[in-house]
Amino acid sequence: MNAQINQLLDWTPNARLAEVPTVTSDDHRYGMRHFAVGVTIITARDGEQRAGLTATAVCSVTADPPRLVVFVNKNVAASEVIRNSGALCINVLAGDQEEVAKVFAGMVKEVHGDARFEHGRWRELTTGAPALDGTLANFDCRVIKVFDESTHHAFLCEVLATCERNDGEALIYLNGGFRRIPQ
Repeated sequence: MNAQINQLLDWTPNARLAEVPTVTSDDHRYGMRHFAVGVTIITARDGEQRAGLTATAVCSVTADPPRLVVFVNKNVAASEVIRNSGALCINVLAGDQEEVAKVFAGMVKEVHGDARFEHGRWRELTTGAPALDGTLANFDCRVIKVFDESTHHAFLCEVLATCERNDGEALIYLNGGFRRIPQ
């Protein structure tokens, strides 16, 4: 594994701004509520152990090579499963998949762990990570780097397989709730 750091080590932050305090965590959270984002379920498999979570912190990095970054809280089981397996699947949810989003977000209190996979139809693409049927897109990925970012790990991934559909509404999260957006 290449241990090279891709950080620009000769770059320095603006010295004048370095002393300015950040906003509070609450102010940041309140502001981010107005940032409409697509809803995904991030899944992974390590042997027989499957894990997943609903996530909105997913971003395209480059198209060539095809790379995405996913931010996962260190305290959720999926973080360790992703690190151990070196793979994950990003399932971009359609508007009619709000219920499975709630299940994987922990909003359905009686459903935990592997029982979450009883909701929806699941298959595998290339890596063995669970891929949800009926999504707008699936990105099956190998993890190539892991960054430690405060409370989260940032998983830099290369896309090995995709599936998509050309119809349906998108599921987004805005102002504390799920919303459907026509395609």
